[in-house]
Amino acid sequence: MDPKLGRMTLKEWVAVESDSVQPVPRLRQELLRMMVLAEERLRSLGAHVNAVNMGSQKLPDGQTLPIPPIILAELGNNPEKPTVCFYGHLDVQPARQADGWRTDPYTLTEVDGKLYGRGTTDNKGPVLAWINAVSTFRALDEDLPVNIKFIIEGMEEAGSLALEELVKKEKAGFFSNVDYIVISDNLWISQSKPALTYGTRGNSYFMVEVKCRDQDFHSGTFGGILNEPMADLVALLGSLVDSSGRILIPGIYDHVAPLTEEERKMYEAIDLDLEEYRHSSQMQKFLFDTKEELLMHLWRFPSLSIHGIEGAFDEPGAKTVIPGRVIGKFSIRLVPHMNMSVVEKQVKRHLESTFSKRNSSNQMTISMTLGLHPWIANIRDNQYLAAKRAIKTVFGTEPDMIRDGSTIPIAQIFQATIQKSVMMLPLGAVDDGEHSQNEKINRWNYIEGSKVFAAFFLEVAKLH
Repeated sequence: MDPKLGRMTLKEWVAVESDSVQPVPRLRQELLRMMVLAEERLRSLGAHVNAVNMGSQKLPDGQTLPIPPIILAELGNNPEKPTVCFYGHLDVQPARQADGWRTDPYTLTEVDGKLYGRGTTDNKGPVLAWINAVSTFRALDEDLPVNIKFIIEGMEEAGSLALEELVKKEKAGFFSNVDYIVISDNLWISQSKPALTYGTRGNSYFMVEVKCRDQDFHSGTFGGILNEPMADLVALLGSLVDSSGRILIPGIYDHVAPLTEEERKMYEAIDLDLEEYRHSSQMQKFLFDTKEELLMHLWRFPSLSIHGIEGAFDEPGAKTVIPGRVIGKFSIRLVPHMNMSVVEKQVKRHLESTFSKRNSSNQMTISMTLGLHPWIANIRDNQYLAAKRAIKTVFGTEPDMIRDGSTIPIAQIFQATIQKSVMMLPLGAVDDGEHSQNEKINRWNYIEGSKVFAAFFLEVAKLH
């Protein structure tokens, strides 16, 4: 691949303000334009491209916006070769230079080997790196060692509207002959050492409402003669987790997969400077003093976070109000083999028990508003072995075998629906700042990442 050519295409793609988060017609048109650019690029490789119309989305204010098409593309259908499907997305988070960007977020700018721009690492750069790998074989008149499929969407940052339905619908069609699925939509845990990701946590999001009445009270008129909803809610939220980060809900750890000796060794091998990580996170102190403990609590143990209180007075100044109705929001990051419906029952039972002990006359209601499963892959699958070999060839080192503490629903959707091996092969460094100001991908990561994908095709073909 000519690095200059790859950079020119990245520049062209970054220039498109394909923001899916803000539901406005101008940005939706930019998203549609972005998908057309990708279709054209894939057709230029000789791929058969189907842009599946996903219809439109009706917003609460009544306006209707088009949902960008999902691209299904394929290159080669030789039954003797393995078929590798790549998932990526071309929509981005909002970005404005006024929010603290050093450069225009939609103009690709190189500074000291870093390519700055919205979408460079999440996820336009990795999508193009995969395309670059395919086009290298084309440019050299070499036969592709694998059949390639692409599924590329434009609504990932807004919750992947309609994607799951399409995957289910195409299980016996587009995906019927897929052997391996590769996602490149996360980051290394290091600035210089590559990684393979084999698991993510799930998420259960809860709302707990405590209500006395719809109106607020004056604390001079009512303070001292009623059960205040805020006091009830603070007690409930305070009963969920202790100061060491341990969740206090009875039974919550019962189904967490036990730690194996092999897994412990994998954590020991990970390249992480705890002091540097603490410093870059601008933290005084973490809850754990060793790399292994910290990573395990980030990736393979559940965590509970309290996010906010709706209905409380949170403006500057002093207001002597007793809120009449408040809603606390918290979530639990789930890990294998926790069962979401069991967790929901445990949470409700614990909060109901805690609330009953307060003898409050207020009403409490609990609801789980979001439930996303954790994902874990089998790292002995051929494609993990192929990716390790490709990384060793290009980077000269074994990858860190890592998990991700956040939730990436698409991995679980693919694995549960298509029941084929799913692997996350990140290209970006830990400091790329996806979703943040000054998002970037290193020129080195982008070019070497394209080489890794090409080497991966060769290694998969050898192992299949």
